[in-house]
Amino acid sequence: MRPSIIIQLKGVDKTLGGQAVLRGLDLGIPKGDITTIIGPSGEGKSVLLKHIIGLIRPDRGQVLVDGVDLAQIHDRELNEIRKKFSMLFQSAALFDSMNVFDNVAFPLREKRLVSESDVKKFVPEMLERVGLEDMGHKFPAELSGGMKKRAGLARALVVGPEIILFDEPTTGLDPLMAYAIHELILSMHKTFGFTGIMVSHEIPEIFSISDWVAMLKNGKILAVERSDKFQRLSDPLVREFISVPHAVEAEKSEKVEVTR
Repeated sequence: MRPSIIIQLKGVDKTLGGQAVLRGLDLGIPKGDITTIIGPSGEGKSVLLKHIIGLIRPDRGQVLVDGVDLAQIHDRELNEIRKKFSMLFQSAALFDSMNVFDNVAFPLREKRLVSESDVKKFVPEMLERVGLEDMGHKFPAELSGGMKKRAGLARALVVGPEIILFDEPTTGLDPLMAYAIHELILSMHKTFGFTGIMVSHEIPEIFSISDWVAMLKNGKILAVERSDKFQRLSDPLVREFISVPHAVEAEKSEKVEVTR
């Protein structure tokens, strides 16, 4: 049975700073699954995420979310589409001037999604789900890297999104903490059933939490397959990439992230 596709990129081209980043890229994102995008640093993985959420529009091609082409709609319609999304950034992107409670509550209050009494109910419940119960009074500067990621995930989840984008969610964490964050994402996915789209360098760890894996190379999707089958692909470029250590690759990714 073929999966239902919630996001479809068709023939997407994008040039930034005179350099072709995406070159006729095609990719379908199955609804309700976690799809992880891998590939060498500087290949445009974060640029791809920004197309999916409508922060960047393609030079050519289509980015369809539930059949709606993001390149062809006005800002008001685009803002409505974006309500389907949340995002967990590399740095967790917490507001330093707000405590954890107010950081998690921020999207609820900004979008006026619920009453303040409901905010006071929902936020502690979400903090407990991600392992931060009784931490709402803490400020980001008082948190470890893993705690910041947990708080960022709580903020992403609290609005009940259909789709969550994960931009290298374990960057900067030690292996044990990275494993814990991956397991938390997998647990939250099983609980809430969102569609997850992740960019990651964590190989082979990502294979255990992903339903699908896609490899971006030279501006195109070189291969996309179910996670277990992806590891058995015979393509030499895929074999080379998933077989080498990625500590250096992940370190480089932090340095070039702004340009991707």
